[in-house]
Amino acid sequence: MSTEPRINDRIRVPEVRLVGPKGEQVGIVRVEDALRLAAENDLDLVEVAPMARPPVAKLMDYGKFKYEAAQKVRDARKNQSNTVTKEMKLRLKIDAHDYETKKGHVVRFLKAGDKVKITIMFRGREQSRPELGMQLLQRLAEDVAEFGFVEAAPKQDGRNMLMVLGPTKKKTEAKVDQQSDRERRMAERAQKQQEEKAAEAELRAQHTTVAAKKKRGPADNMDPDIDL
Repeated sequence: MSTEPRINDRIRVPEVRLVGPKGEQVGIVRVEDALRLAAENDLDLVEVAPMARPPVAKLMDYGKFKYEAAQKVRDARKNQSNTVTKEMKLRLKIDAHDYETKKGHVVRFLKAGDKVKITIMFRGREQSRPELGMQLLQRLAEDVAEFGFVEAAPKQDGRNMLMVLGPTKKKTEAKVDQQSDRERRMAERAQKQQEEKAAEAELRAQHTTVAAKKKRGPADNMDPDIDL
């Protein structure tokens, strides 16, 4: 069954509630008169509310309308980003440096709008101390609370303990923030380069002045009216 609206002579009703091309309300008119107005203005008569009584029809350029609608759909698909689930594995006896490194990766993933599945792998007798794994996961969740939240609470899964962190910002918002950060860094870099060029130009000017003074001969300071 077609979802396309009826247009022009496919509209089989005696009268319509007509809307002008700029959204102005024309009123209830015979469909023949509406078709005549459409032809006079080189537009189409498009039925936009077929279930109304009488149906609502609008004067528009239907080809242009369809093109713009399709363009909006393409743009929406282009801007749509699916959330990706990253994974980070930890050991129960992780040292401070390794913990900070992996926490940094988790923060980077969350800032990019991705979920992160944290896995603690237990070895040997460590399996009898699940509370230590719980403490480590809770510590990590608190450390990255600015960027993510606990979406799936820690749970034991065989020799592993799992927790899922969700980003506080959506993927699209994260992309906007990343673009803003890139633009800010580029602006700062350009400003720094301009300042460096200005400093170099000033330094060259100072060297030129000093060099010019050094080139003066002994007669440069003598009175030109004195006969030698």
